[in-house]
Amino acid sequence: MKMNLIVHISRGFVGLLFIISGLIKLNDPLGFSFKLEEYFSEAVLNLPFLVPLALSLSVVIVITEVVLGVLLLIGYQTKWVLYSLLGMIVFFTFLTFYSAYFNKVTDCGCFGDAIKLTPWESFIKDIILLVLIVFLYLKQEFIQPLLDLKYQQIVSGITLFLCVLMAYHVLNHLPMVDFRPYKIGVDVYENMIVPEDAPKAIYSYNWEFEVDGKNTIISTAGSYPEVEGTFTGNVETELVQKGYEPPIHDFSIEKNGVDITPEVLEEEKVILIVSYDLYLAKEKGLSQIKTLTENAAVNGFRIIGMSASSKEETESVNLKYDISLDWYFTDQTTLKTIVRSNPAVVLLENGVITNKVHFNDFNHLFK
Repeated sequence: MKMNLIVHISRGFVGLLFIISGLIKLNDPLGFSFKLEEYFSEAVLNLPFLVPLALSLSVVIVITEVVLGVLLLIGYQTKWVLYSLLGMIVFFTFLTFYSAYFNKVTDCGCFGDAIKLTPWESFIKDIILLVLIVFLYLKQEFIQPLLDLKYQQIVSGITLFLCVLMAYHVLNHLPMVDFRPYKIGVDVYENMIVPEDAPKAIYSYNWEFEVDGKNTIISTAGSYPEVEGTFTGNVETELVQKGYEPPIHDFSIEKNGVDITPEVLEEEKVILIVSYDLYLAKEKGLSQIKTLTENAAVNGFRIIGMSASSKEETESVNLKYDISLDWYFTDQTTLKTIVRSNPAVVLLENGVITNKVHFNDFNHLFK
């Protein structure tokens, strides 16, 4: 009886955690694909051939997470489900350990932007899940179906259908729930302010000296060490404690070295045409920019293009689509964070985000 209870608790915990984790990422599969691209990059796992497949892998992984979680809870195909869960958690554990040990990816994206975990916290979470899944596999005889076979199959089919439907919707529009700091209703300027009493970052400065013929590291909080020896010229800076970071800390609109961010945030009505990479932008969206900007001008909006693309690329797009949009530079990662569409539109009123629009919905903007 006691073992049966432990198995039921473990089963519920693992199943619910996979469902919650999967649904959060299913709400924003594009964001999870950006995280996979980071893992596949040359600087991390050096698997660049997988980068073009990142979005497809993202969708498959998050749907599988949710479906496996549901199947575990209802007790359908238990042995196959536990094999699959074991494979997934081994994969996730490897990624989180790699991130933590080599400090390559500082956020695994396990719970999207909803719950931020450090690499080591993510790794510990995966180790706990790994232990529980192995335990469930060894004690699978205690896992009994909650429904008749017919209803298990119906629940499984409905779950898969709803997951695919949700993925299709959010990829062709925007996430249903926005967990990022640039969600609608946010005052960008206020979220960039660092309070005067905010904790400051603490660093350790490791100085290398030659003392009595041996190289010795002397650590200080910044001041030059008072030590009898010869400074070798090598000093390394190590972050001991992270300081306060405002929710929005990387937003800027620049051109030719001039930052117009404060000016834009004070404007009464601004429409931002956002494309983190114009080369990768969808033609359907780019082809609508001319009409979009004309309607925006009629409605009294100041119009600004934001991209990390080169001047040559922005000029090429303007020429190809017969638009005269003034493009400004913003960091690519920031633009990906602001809105999950390429291109997209963000409306600002006195620095407050009033709307964000996927290119599939451009034609509804000024109706």
